[in-house]
Amino acid sequence: MIDTTLKYFPDLTDCQRNQLQTMMQMYPEWNARINVISRKDIDNLEINHLLHSLSIAKFIQFTPGTKILDLGCGGGLPGLPLAVMFPECKFHLVDRVGKKIRVATEIAEACCLDNVTCQHGDSSECQRNAYDFVVSRAVMNLPELVKISRPHISHTNTNAYPNGLITLKGGELTEELARYKDKTLLQELHTWFPDIPFFATKLLTYTPL
Repeated sequence: MIDTTLKYFPDLTDCQRNQLQTMMQMYPEWNARINVISRKDIDNLEINHLLHSLSIAKFIQFTPGTKILDLGCGGGLPGLPLAVMFPECKFHLVDRVGKKIRVATEIAEACCLDNVTCQHGDSSECQRNAYDFVVSRAVMNLPELVKISRPHISHTNTNAYPNGLITLKGGELTEELARYKDKTLLQELHTWFPDIPFFATKLLTYTPL
C-alpha cells in the first residue's frame, strides 16, 4: 500500500511502515464521514498527501528534540507523516476546524504517535518562541504565514537550516513570493520525485525567521 513511499524512503523501520499503512487505511474511512481530503483525491492518498508531506524530509533532517508547529493541519497533513519520519521530534498540530482536529487526533492515537499533540484553535493560542520550525501545506499565502509564524519561532538554532517556515505549495507563486524572493529558498519537488507527474508543479519554500 505504500510501495511508492518505500521507493523514495527505503530505510523506514517496520514500525514506521506500519504507522504509514495505518494512515493509508484510516484516512479513507474518516474521509467518508468527515471531508478532510477532496473526495476526488482520496484515491491518490499515498502520492498526493502522504508522500507530498514527506517531501519536507527530503529537504531537512530534523535533529532529535526539534519542535515543529503544523499550522492549519487539517486532518493532520503534513504533521502526522513527518511525526512518523522523525519520532524523536515533537509536533504540535493546530487547526481552527474542530472536526478536522478530531481526525488528526484519532489517527495520531491509532498510530501510537506519542510525539504529537493536537489543538483546536488558531496561531494566536499557541505558545510563543516555542518552535524551531513552522510547517504548512496549502493553507494561506506566504506573507500571511510569515506574519503569524514569526512570534512562535525559537531563537535557538539546532538544525542544518536556521529556524523558520517551511511550506508546500503549487501553481504560480511569483506575486506571492515577490516580497520575500531574496529571503526565501525555493525547491522544486520533481527534483526528488522525477518519475511522478504530480510533483511537476509542486514547490517547497523555506523562509528563515
